[in-house]
Amino acid sequence: RRRMLSSLRHRIALASSSAPSLARRPRPHRPRTDRSIIVHHRAMSKADEAMTPGETAVADVSKDGAFVRKDAIFRNRITPDGPYTPESGRYHLYVSYACPWASRTLSLLHLKGLIEHVTVSSVHPTWQRTRPDDPDDKHAGWCFVGEDGAFVSGPSGAGSFPGGPSHDCTRDHLFGSAFVRDVYDRAMGGAAVGTRFTVPILWDKKTNTIVSNESSEIIRDLNSQFNAIAANKELDLYPEALRPAIDEVNEWVYHGINNGVYKCGFATSQGAYDAAVTQLFSCLDRCEDILGKQRYMAGDVLTEADVRLFPTLVRFDEVYVVYFKTNRKFIHQYPNLWNYVKDVYQTPGMRHSVNMWHIKTHYFSSHPVLNANAIVPIGPDLNLDEPHDRDRFGAAK
Repeated sequence: RRRMLSSLRHRIALASSSAPSLARRPRPHRPRTDRSIIVHHRAMSKADEAMTPGETAVADVSKDGAFVRKDAIFRNRITPDGPYTPESGRYHLYVSYACPWASRTLSLLHLKGLIEHVTVSSVHPTWQRTRPDDPDDKHAGWCFVGEDGAFVSGPSGAGSFPGGPSHDCTRDHLFGSAFVRDVYDRAMGGAAVGTRFTVPILWDKKTNTIVSNESSEIIRDLNSQFNAIAANKELDLYPEALRPAIDEVNEWVYHGINNGVYKCGFATSQGAYDAAVTQLFSCLDRCEDILGKQRYMAGDVLTEADVRLFPTLVRFDEVYVVYFKTNRKFIHQYPNLWNYVKDVYQTPGMRHSVNMWHIKTHYFSSHPVLNANAIVPIGPDLNLDEPHDRDRFGAAK
C-alpha cells in the first residue's frame, strides 16, 4: 500500500511539472457584444435603483452632474407683532446632531440660553425607508428611534446602529411620529412629490404647523427675538455694526464651503466635481488668510458667521475628506483654521451641537450609492479639547 501511494504521488508530481500552468495560460479575448453591454447596463441600473434613496438631496443634480440644493419651503419668521410671536414653551425644534444645518440651531439654543424655552426632538443618524411597505416609494430619510436597545440598518439593509436616549436619539415628543416625513405630512396635509424632508424644523405648538425649515432664518430669530426670556440675552451674534461683514462672509462661505462640500460629494460628473472642489479650497484658503489676521471670521467677536462656518469645518476631517472626496488638504493641516475650530468648539455652548458618533454614522450609513456596505471609518479621531493659539489675538469678547 505504501509503494502504491508513493508511486501515485510520483506520477502526480511528474504531471504537474510537465503540464503547462493554467494560471499562466492567457485567457482568450472575448469582445463584448452589444447584448452583453445592454445586459451590463441593465444590471447596473437595477443596482443603482436599489442603492439610491429616492426623492432626497442625493438626487438633486443638474444635467451636467452638478448638485443643486432646493430652497427651504417654510420661511415664516418669529416677530413680536406677527402670527408667530416669541413665547416660552411655544416652539419645538426637530434636529439631527449629524446635520450641519440643524446643528446651527442647537448652537443658538445653548449660546443664548434658550434650552429651557424651546423643546427638542433628535432623530437617529441613519436614514430609513420612510414608506417601507410601498415598494414604489424609494424615499429614505430621518427616523425616530427613542428606545434604548433598538437598532436600525441603512436604507439598503447594511449595518446595525443603536438608538435611544443613551445615544442622543429621542422619540418625536409631540406626535410620536416614526419619521420626519410624517411631520411634514401633518403640516402640509400630505406632502407633495418632490418635497425634501429636511431638518431643522421649527414647529409651532399653538397653530400646529411648521414655522420654518430654513436654518439661517431660525438662528437669526433665536438670536434676536427671544431676549426677554433668554438666559444670555446680552449675546448678540448679529450686531448691527458688523452686519455688512457678516453678510459678506456668509454669502461666499455658504456657496463655497457649507454647500460646497455637498457639491463635491453629490456631483455625478468629473467636471462638476472639479469645479466644486476648486471653489471649496479657494474659500478655505481665504478663511485661513482671514484667520491669520483676526480671531473670528467677522472681527474680534464670535458672530453668526462663525456659527455657520463651524459645523462644516468640524465635520471636514472626520467625514468630508473621505466621503465627499475633499482630500486636497485636511483642516488640521491649516494652522489658523484648525486652531479656530478648537477655539469655537471650546466656546461655552458650542460643544453641545457636536456629536461625532451621530455625524460619522449618518454620512457613512445613509447613502448606499456612496457607501454600499455602511462601513464607518475609525479615524482620525481628532482632539477638539487640546489647547489652541487664538488667544494671541486677545481674549474672546
